[in-house]
Amino acid sequence: MEQREWTALVPHVARAPAAKRIWLDCSRRLAAGAGSGAADQRLRSELLTLARGAPQDVAADLALAVCVLHDLVAQGWLLRVVRARVEIASPQIAEASANAQKAIIRSAHLVERDAQLCQPPTRRFIQDMERRRQHKGEWRSIFSLLRDGRELEERLRTAGQLLAASERAAALRNCIDPYLQPVRSGARCAFTGLRLSDIWRYFRHTWNTVYQSTPGRNIWFLVRDRAAANHPVIGIGSFGSAIVQLAPRDEWIGWAPDTFIERLQEAPTLAHAKWVHQSLRDLIRAVYVADFRKSRLLRHDAISSPSERTIASLRQFAKRQRKAHRLYPDRQAHKSTAAAAKWRTEARTPLFRAKRAEHLADLLEARLALKQAGFARPTEQGLRGALDAGVGRKAIRRVLRYVKASRVGVNMMDITVCGAIAPYNHILGGKLVGLLLASPGAATAYVKRYRQAESVIASSIAGRPIRRRPSLVLLGTTSLYGVASSQYNRLQIPADALGGAPGAVFGYMPLGRTVGYGSFHFSQDTMALIEIVLARRRGGRAVNSIFGEGVNPKLRKLRAALDTLGLESDLLLQHKNPRLIYGVPLATNFREVLLGLTSRARPVVPSAANAAALIAEYWRTRWLSRRIQNEDVLTAVRSHTLAYPIRHGGRVPLPAIPEPAGAVEPETGPNSPPAHSNGNGAPSVDKGDAADAGVTPTASQFGHLAPLLASFASAENGVG
Repeated sequence: MEQREWTALVPHVARAPAAKRIWLDCSRRLAAGAGSGAADQRLRSELLTLARGAPQDVAADLALAVCVLHDLVAQGWLLRVVRARVEIASPQIAEASANAQKAIIRSAHLVERDAQLCQPPTRRFIQDMERRRQHKGEWRSIFSLLRDGRELEERLRTAGQLLAASERAAALRNCIDPYLQPVRSGARCAFTGLRLSDIWRYFRHTWNTVYQSTPGRNIWFLVRDRAAANHPVIGIGSFGSAIVQLAPRDEWIGWAPDTFIERLQEAPTLAHAKWVHQSLRDLIRAVYVADFRKSRLLRHDAISSPSERTIASLRQFAKRQRKAHRLYPDRQAHKSTAAAAKWRTEARTPLFRAKRAEHLADLLEARLALKQAGFARPTEQGLRGALDAGVGRKAIRRVLRYVKASRVGVNMMDITVCGAIAPYNHILGGKLVGLLLASPGAATAYVKRYRQAESVIASSIAGRPIRRRPSLVLLGTTSLYGVASSQYNRLQIPADALGGAPGAVFGYMPLGRTVGYGSFHFSQDTMALIEIVLARRRGGRAVNSIFGEGVNPKLRKLRAALDTLGLESDLLLQHKNPRLIYGVPLATNFREVLLGLTSRARPVVPSAANAAALIAEYWRTRWLSRRIQNEDVLTAVRSHTLAYPIRHGGRVPLPAIPEPAGAVEPETGPNSPPAHSNGNGAPSVDKGDAADAGVTPTASQFGHLAPLLASFASAENGVG
């Protein structure tokens, strides 16, 4: 067994005697054992009340340190106080069995998920969705979109008893007939009148992880069953902007710089030389420079014949503009519109002046290095010379990085949610949802949604509308767990079974694991306090949740705050939960498209109208027909009933919390639904590790701690 390592936790503020006493008191109370659910929130509130008693100049910092410590304990970290020394040890998840690891991870995620379900706005939304209302003369609610397990079990049992393969296939087709429904803005369900977006959000709250919006491109899907009344929801899914850096995936694609250079050195071609030259030229042309020329930051020939002096001037200018942005971020000025004049105005804000100067300095430095290495024109010989020189290889790596940035959120997306709703989760409905998300219909819905979209960052850098053709050639995702995922495990179909090319494979390819580093284990309460602490920093804040400042603002805020407190951010950001990484090629030449070597994709599965039906047929034959031979599975399906009292895993499990006198409490106790997740429908990606919603949390968002958070904020403004 691996020796457990204990690390001292000594925030700067705890070195003052008065603050140290409070820090030790809070730590001892936490070490004695934190509860869960409402009791856990009460303990957090009590600890923050103690921190509020510290001297005013350190109270907010101390409160944040206490909140961080509470989060770690809630996520399974060990805590001890030895001779006035606070020490922590990270959870050793990898030593547990596979089932135990999953249980630990589920428990860790449920802390924040249940805290969200305790918030009044969330509870009101859920209760409103469960309230019956009339639609076309019938009483309907979200329960109308759940399938009764008793009815499904009877039909599946009957189909499973048929001996003839053709008869069984036809019977199973009549049991479950899925289709993919994109969630469009304002669209409503024809059977209930509920907004599709509200339906999706309701079922997302049944996941183990907290629901949150994410910046960038997003599209949601419902998978529905036309074989039953009201077309109940089989599962939900979504695409989101892909994670920018993921080493195993990038290595597999060919985006890893060293691997890319090695391949070029092995066989440099004229096509590659043209790619380097054309890519660099296009990248430079995509930077708005009119104001740089007007202010004489750039000479008339600075771009065609860059110099070290010009590059240095651009970098100094970028530093000054970045500092100005941090001092006066002005979020409102960055609200996007599609007007061409807007993009020019956006380009001239300090944030995008800094980004444009940084980009141009990088690209001109690459152009200068390539010229010095003898690569002035796109020839095979010139490319060989550049690859033989260190500065030339560095320049090509830089071109690759910028090409990747222009492709990662356009030609590639991440599956951020993928899973089945009860009772379909018991019959491997998660696999069906995963396959349908990779179908041509999902890619077509994405293209329709974003074919006229203007890229916010690219347009702000170019000073004009930039529309990037959204040809989707690759999907990526990660499992919730670091052990084998039943949902994505061996989730592949021979492409020719779907009308594709013989020998090609349609499905999920395992690529490796993440490093178990991120931000999901820190609560929204902590993030709210971080806003207060970071606001006090001299020189302004580096992260203001403005789209364009950089990837993963939540992670960068956490790192900045932990470093400000004097805590080891590299240690505390390791949640010890590595996840399995998967890639889903939608085109046989996805690598060439993602590298910008071609713009014409060759799909793995033809965009045929019957592709979804072929996928569903394969799923029924390969997985469903075998699954229903298991009596335990059929019993589990039957357990989800819509008869009163409703006992159904598709119902959001609202935690019981004390309500004010006179309030109406939703059904809890013996009549409440089982508090479990949707089985194999765990969300694919913790987007808290990828990005946050781009919205600054405020005290009013956290009902149980609102007075305390407000008091800290007031004190910082000189009011408290």
